[in-house]
Amino acid sequence: MQRNFFLAALTALCVNAAPATAPATAQQRAPRAAAPVAGPHLMKVVSVEGITEYSLPNGLRVLFFPDPSKPTTTVNIIYFVGSRHEGYGETGMAHLFEHILFKGSKKHPNIPQELTEHGADPNGTTWFDRTNFYETFPATNAHLDWALDLEADRMVNSFVRKSDLDTEMTVVRNEYELGENDPGGVLLDRTLATAYLWHNYGKSTIGARSDIENVPIERLQAWYHKYYKPDNAMLIISGKFDDATAKRLVEKKFASIPRPERNGANRIYETYTVEPTQDGERSVTLRRVGDVQVVTAVYHVPAGSHQDFAAVEILSQVLGSEPAGRLYKSLVQTKKAARVSAFAFQLKEPGTLVLTAEVRKEDSLDSAAATLRQTIEDLKANPATAEEVERARVNLIKNIELTLNSSERVGLQLSEWAAMGDWRLMFINRDRIRKITPADVQRVASAYLKPSNVTVGMFIPTPNPDRSEIPAAPPIASIVAGYRGDSALAVGEAFDPSPANIESRTTRSTLPNGFKLALLPKKTRGGTVSAQITLRFGSQATLSNLGATPQLAANMLLRGTRTHTRQQLKDEFDKLKTRVNVGGTMGTVTASVETTGVNLPAALKLLGEVLREPAFDAKEFAELKQEELSGIEQQKSEPETVAFTAFQRVMSPWPKGDPHYTPTIDEQIADLNAAQPESVRKLYNDLYGASNGQMAVVGDFDGAQVTKIVTDIFGDWKSPQPFQRVPSPYKDIAATNLSIETPDKANAMFLSGVNMNIRDDDPDYAAIVLGNYMLGGGFLNSRLAARIRQKEGLSYGVGSFLIGSSWDKNSEYIANAIYAPENATRLEVAYVEEMNRALKDGFTAEEVQKAKEGYLQSRQVQRAQDGSLARSLTNSLYLGRTLQFDANFEKQVSKLTPEQIASAIRTYIDPDKFVTVKAGDFARKKPTS
Repeated sequence: MQRNFFLAALTALCVNAAPATAPATAQQRAPRAAAPVAGPHLMKVVSVEGITEYSLPNGLRVLFFPDPSKPTTTVNIIYFVGSRHEGYGETGMAHLFEHILFKGSKKHPNIPQELTEHGADPNGTTWFDRTNFYETFPATNAHLDWALDLEADRMVNSFVRKSDLDTEMTVVRNEYELGENDPGGVLLDRTLATAYLWHNYGKSTIGARSDIENVPIERLQAWYHKYYKPDNAMLIISGKFDDATAKRLVEKKFASIPRPERNGANRIYETYTVEPTQDGERSVTLRRVGDVQVVTAVYHVPAGSHQDFAAVEILSQVLGSEPAGRLYKSLVQTKKAARVSAFAFQLKEPGTLVLTAEVRKEDSLDSAAATLRQTIEDLKANPATAEEVERARVNLIKNIELTLNSSERVGLQLSEWAAMGDWRLMFINRDRIRKITPADVQRVASAYLKPSNVTVGMFIPTPNPDRSEIPAAPPIASIVAGYRGDSALAVGEAFDPSPANIESRTTRSTLPNGFKLALLPKKTRGGTVSAQITLRFGSQATLSNLGATPQLAANMLLRGTRTHTRQQLKDEFDKLKTRVNVGGTMGTVTASVETTGVNLPAALKLLGEVLREPAFDAKEFAELKQEELSGIEQQKSEPETVAFTAFQRVMSPWPKGDPHYTPTIDEQIADLNAAQPESVRKLYNDLYGASNGQMAVVGDFDGAQVTKIVTDIFGDWKSPQPFQRVPSPYKDIAATNLSIETPDKANAMFLSGVNMNIRDDDPDYAAIVLGNYMLGGGFLNSRLAARIRQKEGLSYGVGSFLIGSSWDKNSEYIANAIYAPENATRLEVAYVEEMNRALKDGFTAEEVQKAKEGYLQSRQVQRAQDGSLARSLTNSLYLGRTLQFDANFEKQVSKLTPEQIASAIRTYIDPDKFVTVKAGDFARKKPTS
């Protein structure tokens, strides 16, 4: 996972690079309906808003969340153990063990291979309070049987071998090194470590490097035997499944697993370390290589289950939202900082509220820190207003309700709430947010945002300390007792995501100006709708020598119109429970919409205003430039950015000023500095229009109504100049091997690839796709992952991908890996050997058959996501294709032979033409052979 300094805090550590409570004897839990001690049957416990909890006599808790409108099923198993439970010398062990559980079990010795064969979208994640493993797969009884059998066997029969630890330890260490590349993320780790004196929430889930490297296998095995038991777990099945079949399979797979004796060393104690009340400001300073400055302030706040936490969430929005947030106004709008954020850790035990400001090198960090503190201090005299609180509430409720429309999202998010003590807290938290008043927000601000409770300042002796007493997490039973929640959302239809069915239900039309529209109405859970709009404009001549102007023009669209400010637009979309994203590249602007059918008409009209009536406000433009500059400057010394930039400049050597030209990082900064509001406005007036636009809508909507609205918005919007696609012909690039120094970076980046004279409708393309899937495009069982990650433990993230062209015979094969700089030689040797083995020996018939099954099922899973399907339909409109193209392609894949695949990759993937780029701190960490 990417450990951006705030995403690191919000995202659990994952097994796949590509991101917990104890049993009743140890945790406070709500009372459960008594289950008989004999017999394997699931006993119903409680049901809230379409989610039903059951239990088995062995202590396993089971949640069913049926959603027949989803053609996929998600199985998610949560173990109530995380980094909070680690002892001395065990930091990072919960996360390391999560990785180990992908190494195989008695009945499932090659888990990555099985996940690929079943077309699953899997992962495992670890956080402070829990660890979970999940897989999303096509909804069939056979797949469900397999997934439940896998998780049941992993619970009791995982290998947990020393040989697995030897290879996976270096993979996790590489993940640790990736985080060490991010000064902002490291600063957050250091600040939390200073804010907590004793509690494990002050220790990063990734752990200490020395513990990762030295933990004995016996401690991992003891961890497994103690915590990975049915009485310390919850199983969640969400999506499309037959209730009776699922119950039978759960009983069959899990009921026979014995409940352990919880005594002696096997007893799971409730964590009893209580962080003492902070009695003065604390500070920490980090000095490392980097390109931006960061100030972080951390305040202790109550647990996620506490009554006050909903008000803390609202407070974080009042402070950190854009552009109405107080920190944004005081820091970004005054140009003292480029970015700000505010978020609260919602955990089982008292957590923290984190405020950050990202400051460019040439600006004053002290000034930004002082302004941040003053903004907090100003809350005393200027409490949160009713408007601010309502705006924050609408945004939070919108995101909650959109999440509840997706059984897959809910099935995964329940991991966090169950780890806090009870899954029903998700709904209780929503209900609390609905009731928060400005007085509640002011009360929590006064209680917790005190100078003595913050980790940013210096210690100052004072005769009368004013301290924040953080209340303990309340008894969960008193909160959830008798809770029933809202009425369950209406479920959608059972939808077949096959190309034939999608095609039979899709209608297409063309407006008078040439704008193309595809509509796929279907009943969805919660009446959700996804829409995608793409506007194409310009030509080789009109798109040349524009620098950063096209990107800035697209990014300015959501920053205000002639009649709505940026904040008013955000407020209106929030009220409409609509997520909107607008962005663009050279000659293309794309808008995506996620909402409900009831709100779709109003949301489309407002989006039409965004696209057709932008204000291009000078003040907003200046703020956008600051944000863009900060983002680029932050990446100047990052190995990933440095390597990718250099790689594309070799692979695609276009002259400066050409629309396809890849600028250096310094050139990107210069282009941004040179951009002016007038040039952005001129580009919009000269080129923007809908004559060459495409749009697709998928979900629960009225087709006639949407057609009329779209016609009103786009039907008369003609492009000022003709659109002419800028060609991108194949370039035969000579072999290149570059090594670039990025000092003081613990992680390095490896890229290797070749241009291919092929298009996605060529006869050999299907063979290239499946060959890449087996080489590095699949899950952890691909050739590159099996060798470089699984066997040798050199990389946390390794794989390959294709960039296929639908117009020009110009596609790219690219392999990539992150690794420790000292492993550069070993990694490159392993990569070359695996590529040569594939080119020389090809793939076995069994390998090809399993790859075909997994790849084709993964495409089915992708089409089951409405947002993804809308994007696909929009692109097909541009290409003049229907879903028959997809059906034909998948038919080609299904008929491929090992000989065809070997012939194709030998023809198009020539190792004598590989362009290889490495970026890392090789001078300080000499590569070993």
